[in-house]
Parts: sequence; structure tokens; C-alpha cells
Amino acid sequence: MNQKAADLFKKLALPYPAVAIKYCYSRPENIDHTDEILSFCQFIKKAQDSGKCFYTTKEDDNCFGKMVLGMIPKPPFEASGQAGCDFGVFKTQAPNARLYNLIPSLIPGACNYVVFCPTDICDFEPDLIICVAQPAQADIIMRATSYISGDLWESKSSHVLSCAWTYVYPYLSGKVNFCITGLHHGMKRRKIYPAGLHIIAVPFEKIHEVITALDEMDWELIAMKEDEESKALLKEKMENWKKMSRAEGGNDTVF
Repeated sequence: MNQKAADLFKKLALPYPAVAIKYCYSRPENIDHTDEILSFCQFIKKAQDSGKCFYTTKEDDNCFGKMVLGMIPKPPFEASGQAGCDFGVFKTQAPNARLYNLIPSLIPGACNYVVFCPTDICDFEPDLIICVAQPAQADIIMRATSYISGDLWESKSSHVLSCAWTYVYPYLSGKVNFCITGLHHGMKRRKIYPAGLHIIAVPFEKIHEVITALDEMDWELIAMKEDEESKALLKEKMENWKKMSRAEGGNDTVF
């Protein structure tokens, strides 16, 4: 990542720093191995809290992040869906079992190490950038994902195994994805973040576009500004839109 990208993510003033993720086949060089055993989503928070770069292996992951990354096979009992039924997440085991056939996962053995690094010290090209944002900040980030491309926003996830949709689906699909804290079993049970935040995952091919958009676009849209100069300019623009619309036989409606 370049300095401009780091500066723009810092300018967002997120409640938790943005984190860059890299999936590696071979052990990363000159990066420390984590000193804790946690779940995948907790390692994101660890990078945010510590401000340090580190890598993990399947031995460090005590949840199913290692499964969706293809580090271990899908365990038969868990894949039966019985746990989801016993915990009251699903009425029967069937919908939980089906989920194991729907979740995206990496090719077994392709990823053996995961690097977590705050974006302000990141010196590599990330596979993903994860932003944990308040709604007002999420508005800026999500607008940046479509400011140039016009891509539609989407949120694809599930109550359990949300790590598959946050950390694997964007990487494989090339689509930005987001989820809302407080809606997902593992993160909620571990109390990683307060409810109501957006976790936004930006995959590698969208990162440059998002950085360019953040650098070029207005972070506060003119219709949202309260100063008199902006209100006057907006009024002028709206009058011009109405004139052009009437000339074409339209009405006065403005989005």
C-alpha cells in the first residue's frame, strides 16, 4: 500500500483502524508470529488494538476461520448441522447442514498463513482491506466503492460462519461485502465489537478504485451540508434541474 492510501484510511477516523489481510502459501518473511490462540475475527481486533503486523496459522485459530480458508476439512459432525439446532440458531439440523455446502472456501492447502496488518504500517499489496465503521463513515466508504464503477451494494452473510462471507467471499468474487455487528453468532458471543457497526471487506481489485474515489469525491454531499453557501448552491442546482426537466416534459421531482 502507498502512503496516500494509508493517509485516506486514517482520515476516515474509524473507531477501529482499517486492517490489511494477506493470504499466503509460504511463511511470511520478517513478520512476527502471533502470540495468542483466537478466532479469525478476534485477530482482526488484535491487529486494531495492538497496531502491529503479525501472521497466524491453523494452529492459532480456535474457530472455523481456518476451515473456510481451506486449512482444515469441514468436520463431519459440525457439517451435520446438529450444533446449530442444539444452540437454537436453526429449527432443525437441515438448514445448518445446508449452509456448509453454500459457504465459499479456499482450495485446501492453498492458504497456510494469514497476515494481519493495520493499513498505516502496511508495506504489501493486501488481498483484503477490512474497515469497521460507524454508519456515517460506512456511507463514505460504500459510496467510494460505487463512485467510479456504479457497482451495486450488497450484503451477503449468515448468522453463523459469517467469516466465510466477510473474509473469503469478497476475495473469490471480487465484490465488496459488508455485515452489521450484533447480527452474527460468533462475534456477538465473543463481544468483539458493539452492535450497529459496519464491517466492510474490500477485495484486492477494488482497493485502488476505492482509494481513488476517496481522494476525489466529496465526503459530505452538498445536500447534507448546513452552511448557507452550500444551501444556496444546492437551491441553484435544483432550479436548473427543474428547468431542464420541464423542458423535456418531465416533472419537478429530484432524487
